[in-house]
Amino acid sequence: MAKAKANIPEDLRYTETHEWVRVEGNRATVGITDVAQSRLGDIVFIELPESGAQIERGEEFSALESVKAASSIFAPVGGRIVAVNERLADAPQLVNGSPYDEGWIARIALGDPSEIDSLMGAAAYAELAEKD
Repeated sequence: MAKAKANIPEDLRYTETHEWVRVEGNRATVGITDVAQSRLGDIVFIELPESGAQIERGEEFSALESVKAASSIFAPVGGRIVAVNERLADAPQLVNGSPYDEGWIARIALGDPSEIDSLMGAAAYAELAEKD
């Protein structure tokens, strides 16, 4: 049986731990990838980060629980959290249904915009997801 093709938008950047980043100016919107939500199954709870918090790249800044497992979410970039998707508190399943749009987790004011350069493009992430 063939695996369903993952949705990996070309305009985003990706981490090895399956977070995605959409950069707009000096802000980065962050969530988990379609690959990650698919593997986790139905998401039932999300621990949201605190708005205003300073985070370092690679630091755990959120966590989620699914019917299968609990998983940490790591900051793909460092900076200050300027917005949190409060809708996820009551509707964590938005991450399953719309991981790149309605299911975003946080927006970060970039501390060092050059950190974006170390993230993967869509092709590299697709290759990683295939092997993973």
